[in-house]
Order: sequence, then C-alpha cells, then structure tokens
Amino acid sequence: MSSQQYAVLPGSLEQGGVHAYPTGINFSTFSRYATRIDLLLFDAPDALEPFQTVELDPRVHRTFYFWHVLVEGLPEDGIYYCWRADGPCDTQATGQRYDRAKVLLDPWATAVDDRLWDRRRASEAGDNVATAMRSLVVSDTYDWEGDTPLYIPIQDAVIYEMHVGGFTRHPSAGVAHPGTFSGLMEKIPYLQALGVTHIELLPVMAFDPQDVPPQTTALGLSNYWGYSTHSFFAPHPGYSIEPSRARDEFRDLVKALHRAGMGVILDVVFNHTAEGGADGPTISFRGLGNEIFYHLDPADRRRYRDYTGCGNTVNCNHPMVARFLLDALQYWVREMHVDGFRFDLASALGRGEDGNPQYHAPVLWSIELSRVLTRAHLIAEAWDAGGLYQVGDFPGFRWAEWNGRYRDLMRGFVRGDPGLIGELATRIAGSSDLYEPDGRLPRNSVNFLTCHDGFTLNDLVSYNDKHNEANGEGNRDGSSHNLSWNCGVEGPTDDPAILALRRRQAMNLLAILMLSQGVPMLLGGDEVLRTQGGNNNGYCQDNAATWFDWGLVETQGEMLEFVRGLVALRRRHPSLKQERFLTGAPRNGQALPDIAWHGSELGDPGWDDPEARALAFTLAGVSPDEPHLHVMLNMGPQALDFAVPELPGRTWHLALDTAATPALHAPGHLPEVPRGRYRVASHGVVVLEG
Repeated sequence: MSSQQYAVLPGSLEQGGVHAYPTGINFSTFSRYATRIDLLLFDAPDALEPFQTVELDPRVHRTFYFWHVLVEGLPEDGIYYCWRADGPCDTQATGQRYDRAKVLLDPWATAVDDRLWDRRRASEAGDNVATAMRSLVVSDTYDWEGDTPLYIPIQDAVIYEMHVGGFTRHPSAGVAHPGTFSGLMEKIPYLQALGVTHIELLPVMAFDPQDVPPQTTALGLSNYWGYSTHSFFAPHPGYSIEPSRARDEFRDLVKALHRAGMGVILDVVFNHTAEGGADGPTISFRGLGNEIFYHLDPADRRRYRDYTGCGNTVNCNHPMVARFLLDALQYWVREMHVDGFRFDLASALGRGEDGNPQYHAPVLWSIELSRVLTRAHLIAEAWDAGGLYQVGDFPGFRWAEWNGRYRDLMRGFVRGDPGLIGELATRIAGSSDLYEPDGRLPRNSVNFLTCHDGFTLNDLVSYNDKHNEANGEGNRDGSSHNLSWNCGVEGPTDDPAILALRRRQAMNLLAILMLSQGVPMLLGGDEVLRTQGGNNNGYCQDNAATWFDWGLVETQGEMLEFVRGLVALRRRHPSLKQERFLTGAPRNGQALPDIAWHGSELGDPGWDDPEARALAFTLAGVSPDEPHLHVMLNMGPQALDFAVPELPGRTWHLALDTAATPALHAPGHLPEVPRGRYRVASHGVVVLEG
C-alpha cells in the first residue's frame, strides 16, 4: 500500500465523475441528503484498504447537491477510488438508505474493476471495503484516427443481435482472447461476409455477473446476458483483456467495425439496476440517493415498485436521473462513437414519478430531441413487466420499436395457423396499422423472429415446449407462449423428413423476414442453426449451451450461404426498403402498382377465408432498372399451383425456392421460369425476379 498522502483542495462543481486538471484530479458525485461523504483512494484493484481517505467537509466540498474535491498531484492512471456516504436511514418514511459501512462505486465512473466483488457481502450489514468494486481514474489519450459514428439510414439496416462474450468463448472460435472485445474483432470478416450493416450488442455497460437467484448460483451459473447494469458509463471489465483498458479495447472494436462498414448498436438497460429489491446489494445509487433514483411505494417506502421483474425500477423521469441517463447516452456517442441504442423494457422509461405512463415523459423526449443523438438510432423494446405494451404507440416519432406483433404473426403463419392472411399482408408491408396513423414510417418497425430472449431459430422449429431445467428454477422461468412447432418430434431426431422440414421452415421464416418492409434483425447464430437444446431463457448459461459453436460454419455451410444470399437479395432491392408505406398504386413512373396482392389466383388473396394459409404479392421495382419481385407463400398442408402475372417486356426468373435444391440462386445465374403457373410446395416460399 502506498504511504503517500496527497494534499486536497475544495475542487469544483461538476456533473459527476472524474475530471483531470493541471493541478490534480477533481472528483464529484451527487447526494442530496448525505451528511458526510468520504473519498477512498486505492493504489491497486485488489487493495483491501485505501491508502488515503479524504473526508469532504460540506461547508467546503459541497455545492448544492454535488460533493467535490480536487486531489493535488494525483496520477491520471493506476488510481482506484470509491465513495462512502453517511446520512439518514429511514427506509419506511423517506426511503433513504444511507449506510456509511458500504463502499460505493462512482455512478459516473468510465472504468470499473470487479475482481474483489462479493454481492452477498454488499447485501448484508457491515463494512465491505475488502469485497467492493472499484472505480478507476483513467487518462484519455485515445487516437480515433479520424473515426466518427457511421450514418447508415435505419431503413437500409440489417441488424445482427449478438453477445460479445458468447460469440468467441467456444473453443472452436480459435481467437487469441476468447470472450472479449478483442476476440470479437477477429471475427469481423465473418460478419462482413454475412452482409449485415449493424451489430447490436447485448449489454456491454458494466454489469454484475453474480446477480442470479440463489438456486442458480448454487449450480455455478452466473448472469450471462448482462441485464444487470451497475455502471452506465463504463464498459464491462469482463469483456476486456485488461480491465484498466476496457474503454480503449471497446473503442478499438468500434473503430474496426466502422472500417468494415458496420455500425454498433448497444442494448442499454435503463429500466432497473443490479441493486435489485429491498434485500439487494448496495453498489452506488442506493447509497447516494435511493429515494431519488428508484420508484418506491409511497405507502411503505421500504418497498420498491417493480415494473421490470428485476426487483427495482429506475425513477427515470426525476430531473436528476433523466439528466444522468441522457448524459450516459451522449457519452457513448460522443466519446465511444456508437451508432445507436436498443432500450430494454423501454416502456418503464415512460413512467412518471408516480409510476403511471406519460406520453410526454421528459427522459424519452430529451433523448429524441438531443442534438448529440440526432443521428443515433433509437430502438425501443416497447413493453415492460408491469403490464405496459406499447408496440405501435411508443412515445416519440424517431423511435423504432421491436415489433412483437410481427414476430408472433410470422411464427403462427409459418407453422401453418389458418386465417392470418390479412394481418400477414399488413406486417409484410411494414405494419402501417401501427405506424402510419400518427405519421410514422416503415422504418419504425424492427422486424424479428427470434432474439436473445426465447428460442433460437433452430429451436423454434424443433420444440413445442421450453426446456429450461438447467437454469435451476424447475422450468418455471422463460415464456411458455412460443408459437413454435417441432415438425413432428420434440427435440433431436434422426428422421430425415423431419430434419428437411425443419430446415425448410427455418428458411421460410428468414426469407419472409428479409422480404418484409421495415428493419430486419437476425439473432446471432441463427444463420448456422445454433441450438440451445430447447432452453428459451439462457440468461445464466455462460457455457457451450449458449456460445456460438464455430464448427457449425462448416456443418451448416449451406444454410449460412442461404442467409448470406438472402441478405444480399434484400440489399440489392430498394423496393424491400421503402421509405414510405406502399399504396397499391403506381409511383415513380412505373406502370405496375407498387404492390399487388394475390392468392393462388391473381388478384384474389382471400382476405376473408378463415382457412387460408397462402398469399402472394408482386412488388414493383423502385426504379425502371430494378427487377420486379413476385413472392409466393404456401404454409398449407398441400402443394399449390400459383398463377404468375405477365410482365410485358420482361420474363420471370427463379431467385429462391425453399423446397428446391439449391434453395437460392446467385444474381446472373437465375433460371428462367415458364409462363403461366408455378408450383409451390407445402410449407414453401418462392421468389421470382422479373
């Protein structure tokens, strides 16, 4: 432990965090009702005691509700620090939970170290200085080499949702540093070849891997997904080779992805924190301003209002909290060059301080109207665990939404549910019923079939029921509403007919996704039919059950090439990325209507047929030199002969038939299709280019 003691000055009011000055380092934090604040300085991440403790005098080191101190001559690197806060503790009447025994992270820390962390000790009474996380003082001399956030219009995006750690932790990944930002960098050529435009990363803001139920901990499992954030400005140290360099390692990844032409979208968890409910640990917010940062029950402020299913809900529309969250987003765009955000359980962010939903929620509109975030993509998971479901009605205009109604409709249609043709057409055409009435556009709909939460694509066509026993919760966790179909046998099988049908069903789902207006999102690993063995809630499975098995790139090579071809098909057809809703009338000087709907017979889609399982449509090219598309979908039990429209001066060529081998043809090698009719197999999708 260092024996050096540094002189201190009053310091200056900042919005929080660490700021380097010529004379030293300024520390600042927020706490309205604290009566005493101490700054603890450590010379190593595993130091059990501080080498210096600075007591802040409120008459000198406090301005309004911010506490601050300047430590003279303190190095900009290699110093770790924490806070202690003393003050009232009246959990029932005021909700205040000041506890001087607890060591607190800096909420504004841009780097943290968790190698000593013990969640249990932070949840129990008593001092936890020897087992607390540490904030880091880190200098910022990073060379961006001219990099800036990309601006790829969202309507042109193909998003790939993935887990930083799981993408390269499998032994088959063959990277130098598995499970890290650096490991992911080694796989950028694979992502480039896939053709996606944006990588959407599951939470990379520092989170608590120990935040799982006791029975799950007893099985040696941890919080794998990362939806347990404690530090909103700091990259997760577990994804770095060296925690003190986590910020720059993340920047290296962003810069490399930008050079490869791909944007970076972060999954952010602003709806709750790792501190959990009343029996959870004190990490930072609880010890600095519990009654400000969280929704508390006004009748008994010991209880946390839980609209998230995770024990607490962030009080996002308190002025201080709203500013904190906005500052965090602006930091990630300005200083980390990210290209957008996906907001977990975003409806919770729209709840006012009384817990009721607000259309004009200050934090949501501040994010929408922020000049720093003008070009950042904003994507909402437009629901929460408290009963709000706002798909099609999320506050704001620029926000895109995870379209859960698209997901559910497509799953039902492809497994063969009848009578869905009318809504199917609406979803394929961009969900105008949800977004057009209030002036929004097809780009507001993020279409997806699978995501981290739920079945993988392979499991969606292989299981009727979830199989989450390995999570240690008696298979009670995870959703039972999966709209899946096992194609005849539950789980693994050697039956070639069932395996062929499952593969075709996966192709059908992906083909329809890429043929739909809106913004498509793929779940990482679906392109090679990754399985989780029927587990639809792999949040705690940091193991081969959820990791990307790179052996599948070879064994499922045909499927991978199919997906690459689908993405390429979408990218070369502007008609699949319309900026405005389709009208059914000609535009852009074309003779054909922008879209025409059919069934097996032309002009007769059978909207009112309760048994209909087939639909076709003709999509006109946006420009005269773009080929028209004719799409035929048959999810019925029998093959159907579809009428194919005549195109004066053009001929139809086969681009895709999920029941044929090969299923997809490369541009320039499309076989010509005879005039008249085309036979579409049961559970088949066919695409013709004219």
